[in-house]
Amino acid sequence: MNIIRLEDITKKFGEGTKQTAVLQDISLSVEENEMLAIRGKSGSGKTTLLNILAGIDFPSSGSYYFRDKKISLHNQNDAAKFRRKYIAVVVQHFALLDDLTAYENISMALWSEGISNKEERKRVESIMEELDILPLKKKYPTTLSGGEKQRVAIARAIIRNPDLILADEPTGALDEVTGQQIVSVFQRLHDNGHTIFIVTHDEAVANQCSRTVHLRDGIIAG
Repeated sequence: MNIIRLEDITKKFGEGTKQTAVLQDISLSVEENEMLAIRGKSGSGKTTLLNILAGIDFPSSGSYYFRDKKISLHNQNDAAKFRRKYIAVVVQHFALLDDLTAYENISMALWSEGISNKEERKRVESIMEELDILPLKKKYPTTLSGGEKQRVAIARAIIRNPDLILADEPTGALDEVTGQQIVSVFQRLHDNGHTIFIVTHDEAVANQCSRTVHLRDGIIAG
């Protein structure tokens, strides 16, 4: 079953005769429980495509279906509700808040759910244990390594059990060994049933995915 289906997605920036197409007629399906890599050079449209899937940006034309339901997002408020319900985004530079502990950075994803402190603690500690970062719960981001920060960011992203995980260059700020450790985390999540969409320039990361799609100048190549 498709979790995502894109039909003729085009994204243009600028106005009038000065418009530039960053994505051109992208048609793509992502299967349930697939781990898909999107590769391409800088400027090929990889992050723009991810942002459209997340509702961070909107296509100029074309259709976006999520679980066979057409998604029509008209403003950022609608998009935020869509993300909160279905999608997690993991970014390259972690986006952690330095004045919150690792535990608090993860628990903030649950603040809108109105759950008890006991339930919050249970869920946060469970996900931290799953990702082998429970001993870091009281530490602040400035004291963590790059790999530890990315694990905290992943924990924050998946604690709501999203249908889809979008990762934008998740190993780009890490050394090779640490990057491979983070890829192993994504593989474990994939093995546990998560659908994962990874934007990467790293061939080693792409080789760990079940399928790779190449973008070239905003067009799916090959």
